[in-house]
Amino acid sequence: MITKANIDRLANNGSNILDSEGNKIGSIGQLYLDDRTENPSWATVKTGLFGTSESFVPLAEATVDGDDIRVPYTKDQVKDAPRLDPDGHLSETDEDRLFEHYGLGANGAYTGTTGTADVGTDSYTGTTGTDRGSATFGTADYDDAAGSRGAVGHDTSGPTTDDAMTRSEEQLHVGTESRETGRARLRKYIVTENVTQTVPVSREEVRIEREPITDANAGAALSGPDLSEEEHEVVLREERPVVEKETVPVERVRLEKETVTDQETVSEEVRKEQIETDGDDGGRLR
Repeated sequence: MITKANIDRLANNGSNILDSEGNKIGSIGQLYLDDRTENPSWATVKTGLFGTSESFVPLAEATVDGDDIRVPYTKDQVKDAPRLDPDGHLSETDEDRLFEHYGLGANGAYTGTTGTADVGTDSYTGTTGTDRGSATFGTADYDDAAGSRGAVGHDTSGPTTDDAMTRSEEQLHVGTESRETGRARLRKYIVTENVTQTVPVSREEVRIEREPITDANAGAALSGPDLSEEEHEVVLREERPVVEKETVPVERVRLEKETVTDQETVSEEVRKEQIETDGDDGGRLR
């Protein structure tokens, strides 16, 4: 049984939840204490590709295995448990759903839905399905609907098995997750630059022209007094550059995202079981 003395070690050492065969189901997420005894009664198991999913598993029949916890359930059974929010407390309704999934009574004892089990003994009596008959673990007798036959296998750890052995292996499932790698933004600011342009300008200058007295201009030349003092002036003009500035839009700029796909290689170790034959009767084994 898991007690208060185990809490700190299990919660701080990155402990795992193991199935009945010692295979890892997942890492421990949170431990839930019983309101009366303050002993751990439930644990969450982090499963899924990146440990993002948490499943509840009861600790009533769990045992400590080094720094890990071993429970009498399969990985699939734990992963298929009802999805509850690990918000720090389980209601009675939540516990009832979990008890029903794991075949436990309201006090955490095994009840079963297809038969009966006496806690503390190794006997099981089936009542539904195809297992019509009885089997007593620890003995070599088995009765089924078709008749009876002797035991065909025996696990060295104790229970009698059938005539086949299941070989399992780990499979690698690789997915992707999206994470933020950076941000891009547009920022507008003002800079000053010098612009030089050449523009033509014109000006008036004075030039003296002299013409002799002829019959054509004699009248104008002799119209005044014989001798006099006079002044005559003309206005001179010139052009100067005039600069004006105006603001005009020249373009629109925006940010667009595009997805670029690269290839990355993921390497991870997976375990698999191998089955070999061993015999001591001198016969050939295949």
